[in-house]
Amino acid sequence: MELRQLRYFVTVVEEAGFTRAAERLHLAQPGLSAQIRQLERELGQPLLDRTGRTVRPTEVGEAVLPFARAALAAVDGVRHTVEEFTGLLRGRVAVGLVPGTLTHAFDMPGILADFHAAHPRVEITLTEDTSDRMLAALRGGELDLAVIGVAQAEPPPGVGLRMLVDEPLVVAAVPEHPLPAAREGATAVPTAALRGHRLISLPRGTGVRTVLDRLCAEAGFRPHIAFEAAAPDALARLAARGLGVAVLPRPRTAPGLRTLRIADPRARGRVALAWRTEGPMGPAARELLARLRSRMTG
Repeated sequence: MELRQLRYFVTVVEEAGFTRAAERLHLAQPGLSAQIRQLERELGQPLLDRTGRTVRPTEVGEAVLPFARAALAAVDGVRHTVEEFTGLLRGRVAVGLVPGTLTHAFDMPGILADFHAAHPRVEITLTEDTSDRMLAALRGGELDLAVIGVAQAEPPPGVGLRMLVDEPLVVAAVPEHPLPAAREGATAVPTAALRGHRLISLPRGTGVRTVLDRLCAEAGFRPHIAFEAAAPDALARLAARGLGVAVLPRPRTAPGLRTLRIADPRARGRVALAWRTEGPMGPAARELLARLRSRMTG
């Protein structure tokens, strides 16, 4: 029994005839028929019913068919895996990004471009979403890698983290706003000072918003979120128009804004590369992860 004979048998069943199967396999029909008969002689049973207008598997053929398909799939899997490990990477890598990642100093577009140039047969898909949803997708296997905002430095169960950004959270407002103007020369404000002010924040499900909500709850109040935006730059622009106090994941030097650090050591804006540590990861995803981690430490 040869693998090619099993492939011929499966193709004839799928095409319901020798003529179309021969065309699909780029073989002469008599040669294809001869190979199937040889397989049937070796097994001692007819696999195909040739009496009707279309060729159908016999009862034995129906029983054999799933095993033939499984054998072919296993061989293809072995071949593809070996090709991947010898540098002929193929397949798909799904990457999730928090908004703003593509414009960050960490050159994600450049890394992805280099990876694509080295492995052009790997399809890379990008998704932008909130950190919470991307973390769930990562654990569920829908994403291979993600750049997410995190509320704390410790990785969640089953997830590995490598920090990209870890800086104090700041508030930003126009100079005449009562919050920054309250204490001339101040560089920080307590969380309680945010009570009653219109705040401009990242949406729920982001690391910064999780930290903000937690600190305000501990201070005994619920933050008044007047505006939400997905990217920190948008928050700064809204604050520069006098629409409220922006809570930003890192200091900004936007014209017309004064920034103050939130005086709590837990008030940090963290963005991290995340990957699944439990469950399988394909060779292409492992290679991209290695490149990202190398660039981060280089």
